[in-house]
Amino acid sequence: MQSLYQTTLRRAVRLSGIGLHSGRSAELVVRPASVHHGIWFRRMDLVARDTMIPASWDAVTDTTLNTRIANEAGVTVSTIEHLMAALHGCGISNALIEVDGPEIPIMDGSAAPFVRAFLNTGLAEQDARRTVLRVLKRVELDEGGAYAALEPARHFEVDFEIDFPNTAIGWQSKRLAVVNGAFVDELMDSRTFVRAADVDALRAQGLALGGSLDNAVVVEGRTVQNPEGFRHADEAVRHKMLDAVGDLALAGAPLLARYTGVRAGHGVTNRLLHKLFATPGAVRLDVCRDRDVAGLPGVTRQEEALRRIA
Repeated sequence: MQSLYQTTLRRAVRLSGIGLHSGRSAELVVRPASVHHGIWFRRMDLVARDTMIPASWDAVTDTTLNTRIANEAGVTVSTIEHLMAALHGCGISNALIEVDGPEIPIMDGSAAPFVRAFLNTGLAEQDARRTVLRVLKRVELDEGGAYAALEPARHFEVDFEIDFPNTAIGWQSKRLAVVNGAFVDELMDSRTFVRAADVDALRAQGLALGGSLDNAVVVEGRTVQNPEGFRHADEAVRHKMLDAVGDLALAGAPLLARYTGVRAGHGVTNRLLHKLFATPGAVRLDVCRDRDVAGLPGVTRQEEALRRIA
């Protein structure tokens, strides 16, 4: 919702599916939450210890092909990035996510099933203004093959570049102001992807055990194995942007900043947030002003968004 005010869901949303990496079935419920609650996860399959985990950059404990968060009791939830991107892209400020296992279901490999469920349920404005994180100073990370930066901007913008030579993906780049429904229009339905040659190695590491053509795009050389092919010619870079939106949502409030990623993954983006908050004068938490609203993620009118994704 494109609003000065915090938002939550009108009622609970229930979803189920399989974990991409664990291969385990999972059910989740995304519940409305009160003002200033933020986004929290709760493990419903565990007892006798703290099962609440904050959706926060400093709760991230693993970024190997997904984003995993944990609390001080060691309770974890993994593969949260697509759900976080959906919440952020819809402008949802407050929610409690209950899940009955260690991993969020992958659904179709994109954020679209989450977004559709949220918009069909409806969003509710709350009686408190949003907060924004205003980036005031450029911060960057260069880790050889990967680069990421955040710099001041009047709106939230993502600029991404990837390069998978000798594959159906190749070199791709895209720049997008993620405002005024742009996440719903441009990014939400772009799926995770993998090279066929990497699948066996991933499974040997205990990863991608639930992966299939139903929840990932698989490329073998210049061939796309999925019968339907790509949803967009540049679906791969759009998905990397979707991931970045989800990982940046762990900042705790919408960023008024331009994010640049070059072959950047979950780890680089999370380490960039660590650097942002560790750099004196680089970022300031503000109450959202009237002029800030147009620069934030969200959908302008629910009815229009629903027509676009029907």
